[in-house]
Amino acid sequence: MSMSTTLTLAKDLISRASVTPEDAGCQRLIAERLEKIGFKAKHLRFADVDNLWITRGEGAPSLIYVGHTDVVPAGPLENWTSDPFQPEIRDGCLYGRGAADMKGSIASMTTALERFIAEHPDHKGTIGMLITSDEEGPSINGTLKVVDYLNSRNIKIDWCLVGEPTCINTVGDVVKNGRRGSLGATLRVHGVQGHVAYPHLASNPIHLASPALTELGNTTWDNGNEFYPPTTFQISNIHAGTGADNVIPGHIDIMFNFRYSSEVTHEELKNRVESILDNYQLSYDIEWKLSGEPFLTPKGKLLETVVASVKEITGNDPEISTSGGTSDGRFIAPTGAEVVELGPVNASIHKIDECVKVDDLETLSNIYEQILRQLIK
Repeated sequence: MSMSTTLTLAKDLISRASVTPEDAGCQRLIAERLEKIGFKAKHLRFADVDNLWITRGEGAPSLIYVGHTDVVPAGPLENWTSDPFQPEIRDGCLYGRGAADMKGSIASMTTALERFIAEHPDHKGTIGMLITSDEEGPSINGTLKVVDYLNSRNIKIDWCLVGEPTCINTVGDVVKNGRRGSLGATLRVHGVQGHVAYPHLASNPIHLASPALTELGNTTWDNGNEFYPPTTFQISNIHAGTGADNVIPGHIDIMFNFRYSSEVTHEELKNRVESILDNYQLSYDIEWKLSGEPFLTPKGKLLETVVASVKEITGNDPEISTSGGTSDGRFIAPTGAEVVELGPVNASIHKIDECVKVDDLETLSNIYEQILRQLIK
């Protein structure tokens, strides 16, 4: 199989073991390529996180591609068919950690920019990329800090295209114009430790917490709306006990998460949860973590252009969705930018033998280039 420029770059990126928060030289590779065609790079390092802000041109309108070079750990290497950091092509697919999430997108964005500049060296406005190595990690020293940096210098992003893997079956079948909010919590319910043979001398926190957890699991938090599905509540971890089967534990720890719509605020969710816990007269401590509030880009120039570009290149009429996890778009949307997400098929992300179809990389690059043609000429 002859290798396209996009495929060659994707393989080079995958071969760099950039497990979060490491970048492993990926951003410098991208910067060196784009600097050759007139882009100006600003390497921003916050704590242990590398970030790249690289642009060409000046003024409005601005179109920025957003992505991340960090990847999740590979997991047990013996379970991979091939080394996760030695990219391999099998049956028309490129295998390796980050192939779909999201080094394939970064490669496609980069080659789209290169082709566009070759045709439009005197384009209007500003085009560029914002790349972090902190998307898969705590997301504290990555895009969030870069946005602060841009705000402090009155640099505005008009249109932001995030390359997260959005599609289900084929490239272009799903475009995301927003994401749900994410609110997590760690709950500790207190009891009294004791011997299982003398339960009247103890207080079992597992038994105490169970009715409240059942009610939380059965509660309808909202009904969603035309853009968002209903808010969901999921328990992700429960731990209690000393390891002995004859000891009633003194406490139980529960972790849970809301993925919530714009029909409810994170403060309302907190209040409703704590009200339910109080109704069962539980003794508890709870720590909340807000990872991101819901954001939405309604119909506008960017969304219309992305949809039209997908149809032009693939023939697909994409579904407009807000499903899935969070993305770094949540940090950029509050600045007033229009934010849309489009990337490859997400079926293998974070899995063993992560992969992307080779042909999809070129298709995606062509879509990204078409978006540039329509917005920045």
